[in-house]
Amino acid sequence: MTQNIHPTAYISATAVVGENAKIGAFAVIEDNVVVGDDCQLGAHAVIQPYVKMGNGNILHPHAVLGGLPQDISFKAETISWLKIGDNNVFREGFTAHRASVEEGITSIGSGCFFMNNSHVSHDSSIGNNTIFANNVAIGGFVEIGDNVFVGGGVVAHQFCRIGSYAIVQGTTGLNKDVIPFMLIGNRPPKHYRLNTIGLRRAGITGDRYKVLASAYRLLKNKQSLDDLEQTEEIVYLKNWLAVKSKRGLHGFMEI
Repeated sequence: MTQNIHPTAYISATAVVGENAKIGAFAVIEDNVVVGDDCQLGAHAVIQPYVKMGNGNILHPHAVLGGLPQDISFKAETISWLKIGDNNVFREGFTAHRASVEEGITSIGSGCFFMNNSHVSHDSSIGNNTIFANNVAIGGFVEIGDNVFVGGGVVAHQFCRIGSYAIVQGTTGLNKDVIPFMLIGNRPPKHYRLNTIGLRRAGITGDRYKVLASAYRLLKNKQSLDDLEQTEEIVYLKNWLAVKSKRGLHGFMEI
């Protein structure tokens, strides 16, 4: 096994560390942790118990994974998990907590980028290719889809959902759900329009984009989406809306 481990790093005897790992000075990997191949831990990075992480992840200095949930009713002996996919980047000061219930899971997908001092709370679910800018903080049981951009200083209340391909303006405070494919911001937050740039980058253009635009005009007027062409985006949107929201939806402005 090829590994590059600094002599001051601590790795528990029960931890499993994959091929080609690079572990920096004073980094810590605690009990019951799995770290995949080609991962990198910077100086003083910490992985606490009950974390399973895929391949190619990068932890910058002082990132901490798997901390106890910030829930006053949580009992430290509870076995719960933080599960992480592949090729994520966790910048300095990032934190993610494991779940608050027995055998529960806080999950992070693959290809995400978490900037300085951002935070993923207990029992939350983050999709693939999502970006948190600096100082983003989400509460417990928050669900965030794929290809979401969350601007700096955004705070999301527990049980909120943010749909795929949404973009949240920096410093926005969310206490309700964010509809997929939309740009949201202001105080109180409002859905402004489709996330045109993000959709274009994702290849959702031409007729696919036009169908989405029609969908949001119908939603704004509280009309059914059933007569629209059932593109991949419309099917996802309908399924997302069919899930009962625990927080309700933020309002519309002009689309």
